[in-house]
Amino acid sequence: MTNNQSVSLTYRDAGVDIEAGDALVDRIKPLAAKTMRPGVMAGIGGFGALFELPKNLNEPVLVSGTDGVGTKLRLAFEWQRHNTVGIDLVAMSVNDILVQGAEPLYFLDYFACGTLSVDTAAEVVEGIAKGCELSGCALIGGETAEMPGMYPDGEYDLAGFAVGVVEKAKIISGQTIAAGDVILGLASSGAHSNGYSLIRSILKHANARPNDELDGRPLADVVMEPTRIYVKSVLAALQAHGDDIKGLVHITGGGLTENIPRVLPKNVAAKIKRDAWALPALFQWLQENGGVADEEMWRVFNCGIGMIVVVPQEQAEAISATLTEQGETVYRLGDIVDRQGDETSVQMI
Repeated sequence: MTNNQSVSLTYRDAGVDIEAGDALVDRIKPLAAKTMRPGVMAGIGGFGALFELPKNLNEPVLVSGTDGVGTKLRLAFEWQRHNTVGIDLVAMSVNDILVQGAEPLYFLDYFACGTLSVDTAAEVVEGIAKGCELSGCALIGGETAEMPGMYPDGEYDLAGFAVGVVEKAKIISGQTIAAGDVILGLASSGAHSNGYSLIRSILKHANARPNDELDGRPLADVVMEPTRIYVKSVLAALQAHGDDIKGLVHITGGGLTENIPRVLPKNVAAKIKRDAWALPALFQWLQENGGVADEEMWRVFNCGIGMIVVVPQEQAEAISATLTEQGETVYRLGDIVDRQGDETSVQMI
């Protein structure tokens, strides 16, 4: 113990406001309560969250994923757009585990900052809860870390963790994909949460401002449009068409040309027609203002396609119709072909 009786330091003096943290938890609890689903045994507030596996599965396999929002957060700070990055956070993980056929069960978040702003954090968590509602998973836990000196004022970082379940016999691996299969593409809502380091460079190069108009909307609205969550529509298609969905690809970092090969057997390639869909206005603007080559666009951005669905040719129309009924915009992008020699596994023609 010190003998200096004139100093009586507190955690608040050191930069950590316990009362603010408690206030945030109080704000979060009703948001999390709206996301509850069967299986939740204990959620927000405990040391660990409890979830019971569904009893209707014979051989349940857990599928987990984790991700962040990347440098899209930099624009959230600069433009004060905190209410949608939480949706992005959930979307990136639940869309990832979806491609193996998993239904998301629950989600946990990690929010780290230097000085906690309850209002800002609550906006972010409101988006996380919205993302959980859209994907049908429960927000059952998380961590808010206030770390003075680690982050500048007004800035924070996010990480998310999703856990889902799939019947072992129904895991989608892509191994049955064969020449003649059809490649369907589901429209993205924008750039989702990938390529934002390049996007920010282009915005700076073009001297763009958030209120500039693009496609009849403020540029900031277009750029910050949250990642589309494909869970409910794809699960409905899986329920209706079962084994006829051979492969799913979430188009994330690496764009079309880097992600599609992750699900393809080595003896086949994806032949995609460039004119099968129109490049959305955002990507046209980015390419024109950044002078970005086509090949770079394909391997950085989703270019308007957020999810790939590979199906047998004879079932393509029916599966496309189901996905359309579920609210998706579906494009027939091309076909799976035999791969010759050292050909690339994704061919944009």
